[in-house]
Formats: sequence, C-alpha cells, structure tokens
Amino acid sequence: MIRAIIEAPMPVIAAVNGAAYAGGCELALGCDFIYAARKARFALTEVTIGIMPGAGGTQNLPRAVGLRRAKEVLLTGSPFTAESAYEWGMVNRLCEPGSVVQDAVQTATVIAANAPISIRQAKRSMHHGIDMSLADGMLFEVEAYNRMVPTKDRREGIASFNEKRRPVFKGR
Repeated sequence: MIRAIIEAPMPVIAAVNGAAYAGGCELALGCDFIYAARKARFALTEVTIGIMPGAGGTQNLPRAVGLRRAKEVLLTGSPFTAESAYEWGMVNRLCEPGSVVQDAVQTATVIAANAPISIRQAKRSMHHGIDMSLADGMLFEVEAYNRMVPTKDRREGIASFNEKRRPVFKGR
C-alpha cells in the first residue's frame, strides 16, 4: 500500500489530526506532503515491541528529517509533536485544530486546477531525480519535460497565457 501511495502519479496529501503512530506515521511519511493539526503527535514505536518499521519508515523518515534525527526517533520509539515534525521538515504545514482536512483539500484543489500531465511529470522527476546525481537528475527532468511538448494541455497552457485567460486542461 505504501509503495502504491509513493508511486501514485498524482500528489497525495496526508492530513493528520491526531495520533499518527507506527503504521499511521509510515502512511503519512509515504505521502507527498503532510499537513498536521498543531495537537497532532507522531511516533515510530515498533522497536518498543520487538519489531521495526516495515512500511517505509526507515526509508522515508531519514529522507524527511535527516539521518541523525531519524536514528534518534526510530531507535527510541519516542513520540514527537507536530511542531517538532514541522521544525524538522517532515510536516509541511501546521494547521489549527479542525481545519487540517479543509486546508489539505484547499491545496489539493489548487493542484487539481493545474495541468495533470505536468503535475505527474514534475512529481515523477522529483521522486526519481532525488536519488540521482545532479547531472543525471537534470537529464531525467529534460526527458520528463520533453514528454509534455506534444500534449494538448501544453498547447492550451500557452494559448491561455497568450490570450490572458485561465487554462482549461483535459489531461491530454
């Protein structure tokens, strides 16, 4: 399931409104970004019961917060606050209680108004390029860009810009 979320062509936003422990934390980490209520708490507690994270926690947490911080979090199993997760770069936005889903949907609406092919290609380019050298990542990006050149959405985007109107994308 986590791999399906990570590989989803369109962005997935986690909206955490309470406790995201163990698998819940891993589920949030598998999303493209995380919005959390200020009262939310996170933890990867698996080591406290004789197991370890098995749904991407050992891979996604270090990528989000850095290796040293991730080691501390993973090896102690200690909970941490949404504020800490925000300071560490794991959480993108702290939300007021009760508004986290609304805030996530608002961002999703903005993303959904953009060209779907562009969103998919940009996400794919970031996701795969981050594990490449800068030079290889740049080549990957150019290839992703070139896949959009013949699309109707690209032509619509340019036409709408020139005509000073909002584009109407069809995903083609």
